[in-house]
Amino acid sequence: MARSEAFTLMELLVAVALLALMGLIALGSGAEILARLEVEAATRRVLVGLERGRIAAERQGRPCALSLDAAGWGPPRAGDLPACMGVPLALGEGLRSEQGLHLEHNLPPAVRFSSNGLVLDAGTVLLAHRATALNRCVVVSLPLGVTRVGLHRDGICHPDPNL
Repeated sequence: MARSEAFTLMELLVAVALLALMGLIALGSGAEILARLEVEAATRRVLVGLERGRIAAERQGRPCALSLDAAGWGPPRAGDLPACMGVPLALGEGLRSEQGLHLEHNLPPAVRFSSNGLVLDAGTVLLAHRATALNRCVVVSLPLGVTRVGLHRDGICHPDPNL
């Protein structure tokens, strides 16, 4: 009597269980990768908003201001300077899930730009996501509004050796 070439029920169950386990592991690491990408994209959008404010003030030939909140860059919420034209920029624009992205900063309610494009205010922006350990910081320092991007750990913004 010849033996059947088919798999046994036990072999099929083990194979399905292993495939399910591998899928769960891939799904978990995929969520981590997506969260890291969201933090990196939001960090770039903070920097782009600052640069757009500089360019707008220079092109307009007059001072202007912007505000940063959880949604992104927009018209100033305070102060008497006009908004920098063409700058509104959402932090999560084009990203799949913005619910986990967290923004915190100590910038003034209106970040001011001089008519020659200099940033007149300083502060630190912290960006994090609940699904990743990556915490980014953007430091805007005076004079001249020089910006640096780093890693936020233990309450301090450290330089990122990978940048």
